[in-house]
Amino acid sequence: MEHRTLELELVSAKDLKDVNLISKMDVYGVVSLYGDSYNGTQNTKTKVFRGCGTHPTFNFPMRFTLDDSLAQQNRLSLDFKLVCERSLGDREIGVVNVPIKELFDSADSKSMKFVSYQVKRPSGKPKGELSFSYKFGEKVAVPVPEAPKKGEPVTAYPVGGSSAPAYGAYPLQATSSSGSVYPPPQPGYGYPEAPPPGYGYPPPQPGYAYPPQQAGYGYPPPPPGYGYPPPVQQVQPEKKKNKFGMGLGAGLLGGVLGGMLIGDIVSDGGGGCGGGGGGCGGGGGCGGF
Repeated sequence: MEHRTLELELVSAKDLKDVNLISKMDVYGVVSLYGDSYNGTQNTKTKVFRGCGTHPTFNFPMRFTLDDSLAQQNRLSLDFKLVCERSLGDREIGVVNVPIKELFDSADSKSMKFVSYQVKRPSGKPKGELSFSYKFGEKVAVPVPEAPKKGEPVTAYPVGGSSAPAYGAYPLQATSSSGSVYPPPQPGYGYPEAPPPGYGYPPPQPGYAYPPQQAGYGYPPPPPGYGYPPPVQQVQPEKKKNKFGMGLGAGLLGGVLGGMLIGDIVSDGGGGCGGGGGGCGGGGGCGGF
């Protein structure tokens, strides 16, 4: 496998889209190399150039390492991204995409070559121009990791990511820290497949359980009419006799009868006196005496 170095200097840009309406833009660049699976994506960020506006000057050097065969197959590309730094969030100004093969075919092996490319806004419209210089280094052989030979153990971990043996499995031979060898586990070592007969709680004796319920055992049947009581008929209370009225009537009746008796007695006495008067009249005769 052969690699090359790419020396690049981001020089300047001009006529960029102004994404700040009040103050001048603070611009920085990010250069990325894509397509190299061996080295991965390589990113380099420049410093921020304050107050440069739409015509920033960078003069910022950088270096990349790339696979020469991938560059010849046109599978690598350089991406330049120009960004405006802002307090409320950075905003992209424009991008430039350049295939590595295109640079390689027009490169000068002795000195840096200066080129310019058109900048495209995020909407895809062209606006501005970006300039940089570059130079490829000599090819350098990089050793490829050798595959393990046949019969050699492969140091790897199982899919689960753990080096411990599977559950229930034992290593063929185990050694202690002092180097002594532990004996292999004896046959039948571990939990038995099934408990021996009679192991555990004894089986229940015949008839061991609650006795069957005898006839009539339990609560007696409820008496007839058990449940809600029958509705009670409301009996009108008897009206009490007014003893006061009876006593008053008896008193009046007794008074009337007593008055009549007294009147009769008085009447009887008055008749005698009259007779006496009559006698007295006869006394007149006596007065004649």
